[in-house]
Amino acid sequence: MSKDDPKGLSVFQEAIQNFLKPILGLLADETVSEILINGPKEIFVERGGKMELTPEQFPDEDALRAAVNNIAQSVGRRINDESPRLDARLPDGSRIHAVIPPCSRKGTTVAIRKFFKTEISFKQYVEWGALSVDGAQFLDIAMKLGKNILVSGGTGSGKTTLLGLLCSRIPPGERVIVIEDSSELKVEYEHVVFFETRMADEHGRGEVSIQDLLKSSLRLRPDRIIVGEVRGAEALELIQAMNTGHKGCMGTVHANNPTEAMVRLEALAQGGDSKISEKALTMQVSTAIDLVVQVTRFSDGSRRVSHISEVLGLNDENLYVTQDLFSIPRLVKQPDGKLKGPLLQNHPPTFMEEIHDNGFPLQWKKPKAA
Repeated sequence: MSKDDPKGLSVFQEAIQNFLKPILGLLADETVSEILINGPKEIFVERGGKMELTPEQFPDEDALRAAVNNIAQSVGRRINDESPRLDARLPDGSRIHAVIPPCSRKGTTVAIRKFFKTEISFKQYVEWGALSVDGAQFLDIAMKLGKNILVSGGTGSGKTTLLGLLCSRIPPGERVIVIEDSSELKVEYEHVVFFETRMADEHGRGEVSIQDLLKSSLRLRPDRIIVGEVRGAEALELIQAMNTGHKGCMGTVHANNPTEAMVRLEALAQGGDSKISEKALTMQVSTAIDLVVQVTRFSDGSRRVSHISEVLGLNDENLYVTQDLFSIPRLVKQPDGKLKGPLLQNHPPTFMEEIHDNGFPLQWKKPKAA
């Protein structure tokens, strides 16, 4: 059910009005980015990157469970004892994930990540301090050169937001295929195809995975393939696509730093169907990814690009070698509690000659001595 489907949206709105009355105010509050329900009597929200406990409550567990059941039905999903987890995109674009007892011991647990209609531009992203002007210019050039980019970060760090912004810098005239579990990416582009996975029915039939969609996409003449989140065996197909002429592919992965992101991608790819050796797989991963962009959620609630790193290959011990092109060397806490520290240029990329040959006037400042 798409967010552009008026019938689906009206069914969802009716379910909201009838069953989510305790949090209607929070859903309407534009300062709230996420609503976290830990059982009927404990509701937190995220505002400005910080968690706050609210006074709102559901009458009891039955009322909360009824709300989740009806929301699931309104979007064509199910949640019950056999399938105690719900992961869905709501018709208004928001994301909901729920886990019910006995898996959730405190009562039905729900996270609603709200959808904001306001489009974020690269310029705004820089104005917020999430990325430096130099870093934005470099990533813009990397997109135009068709570099394969992995966006790495923790949960809620802003990986999807940054991936969408990078997609906005794809040069015109290409065919882009976007593959996601639940559609979140906002990609404004002339020629873009969106694919979304499908859960199995109650009999275990009809499932369509990211891996299935990635295999199909390779037969649909893509110029670039974008995977919203790489979380399983589809990593192998993505790596092989990157290594077989599909320049400018991208995806996100959960990791704490650029090197760990590469290790994580390899571990996911090992679950693929291929009988490829570990050594060959490591080599393929090291040649597939050009850049890793690390997004970090800091203690003051801010979300920023903390590293832009180039993947240089493998060392003699067959370990991934990355080089920080940009990084935040240190952060200093200000009187208002905010952390201050710039994203600075470090080592220039190895493809600087390619940048200049393509007419991009990128200047690299010499790093200051520590």
